[in-house]
This record gives sequence, structure tokens and C-alpha cells, in this order.
Amino acid sequence: MKTLGVLAAGYVLLVGGLWAGQRHLIFFPSRNSPPPVTEFLPTGSDIVLHTKDGLELDAWWVAPAPGVPDRGQAVLFAPGNGGNRGGRTVFAQNLADQGFHVLLMDYRGYGGNPGTPSADGLHLDALAAQQAIVDRGFEPGSIIYFGESLGTGVVSRLASEVPPGAIVLRSPFTTLADVAASQFRIVPPSLLTAIMRDHFDVVNNIAASAIPTTVVYGTADTTVPTKLSMEVADRAGNLFERLVIEGAGHNDAVWASGQITDAVVRIGDAIRP
Repeated sequence: MKTLGVLAAGYVLLVGGLWAGQRHLIFFPSRNSPPPVTEFLPTGSDIVLHTKDGLELDAWWVAPAPGVPDRGQAVLFAPGNGGNRGGRTVFAQNLADQGFHVLLMDYRGYGGNPGTPSADGLHLDALAAQQAIVDRGFEPGSIIYFGESLGTGVVSRLASEVPPGAIVLRSPFTTLADVAASQFRIVPPSLLTAIMRDHFDVVNNIAASAIPTTVVYGTADTTVPTKLSMEVADRAGNLFERLVIEGAGHNDAVWASGQITDAVVRIGDAIRP
């Protein structure tokens, strides 16, 4: 009985710790402000996003590379849960080299921005980013939402409220609780769902969507289990393309490669009038 009591107390402490510290397990911001964008991207400019709850967030706008035909399309890039926009410059340059405009956002609490990250907060940040693109003369149908890992939860929710022309999801998960269940297997998924404050329900948002969607994932991803990304693709309401990168883990260099850029080009071509 004493042993059972100790085990039960330990289990309660584990669940209580998950509840209390969950956002420290979800969000890993680099809080330092990166240098001016022109140090990385010659066609970039520093911009400010204005959220509905009164925050001013630094972001980068990247225009097409010189001499490249302007596609008249913009990519809203919603990053994953770590680092800041300074770590996404290669991919942004690849897109600019193909004639895209790119908005590289940083969430609240990331990249020198004020605030504390949460699912609802990141949604407000994404709304501000989408509005900034529209303010630059882009119709919603000419905007592509690109979500990376946690960012797939951000753009899938954004798309359910403000539909774009297309969506690209890199390493998506079904729900954040399912990702947590893969890491904390002794806690039932139903209990994780109950105690989590930030749900990021990707699969139901995408299943209900008629927007052309590309789903990209690696076969060696241990951070977001491959089976979760597969389920998102299987249930997508309008799957345009499933791109599987053999042997790719969650943070491998391949995610900044031409393969991913080409996938954006293909779906961008498909939605052009």
C-alpha cells in the first residue's frame, strides 16, 4: 500500500507539473532581436505588425529578388516553436528567388517582441500578419499560408477564419495533445487534452477546409511523429499534394531546400488566375 501511495503521489506530481509548466514545454523562444533584415536578405525590410490586443511585433518583409519576375503572390511564414526569424532566412531567400513576396513573422515573446506566447496570442499575431500583407495590396486569394511545425496549428486556425489562396503545412500534427501523448505515454491522451491550455487543432481545421493544401513531412521525424502528419494529409478536405521526404528528421537542413520551395511554387501556380 505504501508503494502504491508513493506511485500515486508521483503520478499526481507529474500531471500537476505538466499542467503548471506546459507552456515552458511548448514554446522555446529566442528572445533576442535579430539584426536588421538587410544583413541577411538584400530585398528585405523591417516592418511592424499591430495586433488587436495592442502589441507591436517586429517582422520582416522580403520582396522578390532583382531580375526575377514578380509572381504577385505572398507567403505568410508562420514558424515553429523555437528560435526567431533570423533562422528562416535561407528559405525566405529561396522563395524570393522564385518571385514570391514573403512575410517572416515572429510571435509575441519571440525575436525581441513583447508579450507571452499562447495559442490565442499566436492567432492574434497571425491575424496581424495577414492584415499586413493585405495592406500591401495582396488579395487573400493570392496569399499562401506556410506553417512550420507549431506554425501549422497557427495557419490552420487562421485559414478557418481568414481563408487564403492555398496552405502549405510542414511537419503538421493532428492536435498538440497527440504530440504530448507521444512524449508522455503514461498520461492518457484524454487527460492531456483536459489539462492543456493550448490545443492547436490542426486536423479538424484542415479536414473542414476546401482550400488547396500541401502537406510535407519526413519519415524520420521523432518530434512530430510521422503518423500524425500522415493523418493530417489523409483527412485534408482538399489535398493538393503530399510530399514525403524520406529519412528526414524534424530539424534537418532539407526543410530549407529547393524541394520545399518547389512545392510552394507548384501550389502557387495552381491557384494563379
